[in-house]
Amino acid sequence: MNKINIQEEVAHCLLCIDAPCSKACGKGDVARALRAIRFDNAAIAKEWVKDCSEEDLQQAEQACIHYDRPVRISQVINQLQETEIPDLLPSLEIDFCGLHCENPFFLASSSICTGYDMVARAFEAGWAGVFYKTICLDDINEVSPRFDAIHREGSKGDFTSFRNMEQLSENPAEVDFEILSRLKKNYPTKIVVASIMGSTEEQWIDLAKMAEQAGVDAIELNFSCPQMRIAGMGSDVGQNPELVTFYTAYVKRSVSIPVIPKMTPNITQINNPAMGAYFAGADAISAINTIKSITLDDNSAVSGLKTVSGLSGRAVKPIAQRHILEMAKNPIMKNIELSGIGGIETWRDALEFLQLGCTNVQVCTAVMQYGYRIIDDLKLGLQHYMYSRGVKKLNDLVGEQLQFFVRPSELDRETIVYPIIDRDKCIGCGRCHVSCMDAGHQAITFDKETREPKIVGTKCVGCHLCRLVCPTGAITSSKRIPKKKVR
Repeated sequence: MNKINIQEEVAHCLLCIDAPCSKACGKGDVARALRAIRFDNAAIAKEWVKDCSEEDLQQAEQACIHYDRPVRISQVINQLQETEIPDLLPSLEIDFCGLHCENPFFLASSSICTGYDMVARAFEAGWAGVFYKTICLDDINEVSPRFDAIHREGSKGDFTSFRNMEQLSENPAEVDFEILSRLKKNYPTKIVVASIMGSTEEQWIDLAKMAEQAGVDAIELNFSCPQMRIAGMGSDVGQNPELVTFYTAYVKRSVSIPVIPKMTPNITQINNPAMGAYFAGADAISAINTIKSITLDDNSAVSGLKTVSGLSGRAVKPIAQRHILEMAKNPIMKNIELSGIGGIETWRDALEFLQLGCTNVQVCTAVMQYGYRIIDDLKLGLQHYMYSRGVKKLNDLVGEQLQFFVRPSELDRETIVYPIIDRDKCIGCGRCHVSCMDAGHQAITFDKETREPKIVGTKCVGCHLCRLVCPTGAITSSKRIPKKKVR
């Protein structure tokens, strides 16, 4: 049986609710195994189908309702390794702003947490906390449609980035604070954070006091929403370090619970407003909110008109992490706690934010695509990773990658790593040759008869473009060696 790329194949899965494949299998949960692979848990995915026979897998495949072709379930499952989930996995408990959290995974302030029933369902699913949708004292009147997405080429339903024109909670403030009070009463071990936004000093103070009276655990200050229709709110504040400082200080003086300003990425240097928040006494900082952007799809126009609004999703993760890194490496803001947001979809995404110094992560767009159920793989994947490394406390992972980030001037420029080609994996497509000839250093030749690429060492500069474009993973790295001196 030919091997297939199981991640690529599972990306074909629609992640159905009440999945027919699992019903047809009978002896295992095929859909759960496929979901585990999709969310970076292939190492333990076979646990859900370990009792399935080949006949069971074939029945599951025949029941697949994909609009194009069935997922090749049998081939996917048969390529998985036998790895049992240990009975006792490390705890994901961690403290954030002095609050004990059962795990670091929170819902980000957005449409995924706009009412009691929604948040209660998330808590029951296993999310540790919520940054509730931002509450304000102004009337909110949303547009329709207000969402748009950039999809993976040729696909539907699987977007690489997501754009929204949504503003704040449409509920009266009193209604939302009553909801938060009820959530905290009924779920006392969960962390409930009220996100608020004012337009004046008085509004910020009034909202903060209402939040504290409702019994929430902490307050997030939304200085970052990029699509407010009223000037002087949202990212207009976050781009002004003076306003960030003043409003943070006003709220800190008014309440006794933790205060967490939320930063905008729509700024050249995030440290400027972040330091304003820090010196005003912020207990932690959330970052980032969405990135100002546009799309030109007429289906997302509002009565034929378009506007600038916020981009989120997996495409923004490197930008979010850059902002987290800059704050975490800032020697002035020592010991400031960070809540990371932006493109978190798998446990490995969350791990990266932790390794950059976050003690808390917030998820939004992935929930909009796949639902609250992704918490299962977020938790299990992170626990299994900790187990595999022998890490007993989640906090031991926080900030461990910071030491490896330096200024460009500090990077090693005296050595080189050459790419090497694995002939067993190479299928002769020639992608490496095309990219190197047209965008690299013309260091890869291609024999059209044998369909074999060859790296020319005297021309190769070790840029590794070829490795990145190879569709089969046939190009890897050699050992790092000193560069040859040019006379």
